[in-house]
Amino acid sequence: MIIKGKATSLDIAHLAGVSQPTVSRALRGSPSVNPETRRRIMAIARELNYKVDKNASNLRAQQSGTLALLFFEDPTPDDSLINPFFHSMLGSITRACARRGYDLLVSFQQLSTNWHADFGDTHKADGIILLGYGDYLESESKLQRLVAQGTHFVRWGAALPDEPGVSIGCDNFQGGHDITAHLLNRGRCRIAFLGHASDHYPEFFERYRGYAGALRKARLKPDPALQADAITTEQSGYQATCALLAAGRPFDALFAASDLIALGAMKALREHGRRIPEDVAVAGFDDIAMAGLTQPGLSTVQQDTKQAGEVLVDSLIRLILREPVESRNLPVKLVLRGSTATG
Repeated sequence: MIIKGKATSLDIAHLAGVSQPTVSRALRGSPSVNPETRRRIMAIARELNYKVDKNASNLRAQQSGTLALLFFEDPTPDDSLINPFFHSMLGSITRACARRGYDLLVSFQQLSTNWHADFGDTHKADGIILLGYGDYLESESKLQRLVAQGTHFVRWGAALPDEPGVSIGCDNFQGGHDITAHLLNRGRCRIAFLGHASDHYPEFFERYRGYAGALRKARLKPDPALQADAITTEQSGYQATCALLAAGRPFDALFAASDLIALGAMKALREHGRRIPEDVAVAGFDDIAMAGLTQPGLSTVQQDTKQAGEVLVDSLIRLILREPVESRNLPVKLVLRGSTATG
């Protein structure tokens, strides 16, 4: 087909054998378009030297062409204030945005300010990705306000009944169950749990429920004295482990609700003369980079941050395009290292 003058989306539609709206959705990066169809459309567009006028397109759609990524400020030993687990997810989100033709605005959630109105009402971004939120029960009201004002947003977290908005998370229950079953299979029967086990921290609570389920399946009763609250920091894991040791309740394994908690626990165990894994096997959750660098290496539950970033971006774009989106959990897998091996 010979195109006279400047190519249009109708020309692309004719050559691709699809409708013009399908071309528009593909060029906007809509996940609703079949990947093979999208590739064919993009190839034809390149061949015709077709250029999307992003400013005009955004103006017609009353969109900014920008997504906002908001981090919750976590206490960290460095100045980043970003949970190390989210570092790798940031790269995946950035690449997914670039593939879809969106710019990415990265900022911190200032929970003491009206951040939901700042990004929603001023149209700085077409939608928001939330990574972390602290105490869920304290942040829930702000999530509800986002829904009420029609802001498009997705968050990384546990999918909860009647939750505000859309959540993408991992299968926390299955991960907690599987790593606990692994410890049981290694002959451990007094397994402590470090992490909050309440509705305030839903991800940790689901991991605890998986842990408790594996114990019950092995005909063991979860011991409340072997659960210690901890937030996702090494210091919190260190303090929680010291408290367990001081209480004098024996345990031969420890499942921490995050790798950072586990790393702090390992430090406390060493200071108290406990060998890892001979005296106490230790497991975490997340598979952050440091998990493979400690001695011994930390056994953990791996969350697929590459897939997570892609699904977060795809889900948010679907919301922006007013396509149906549901909360979902992504699969996890065990990464077993020396902290739970005894030979």
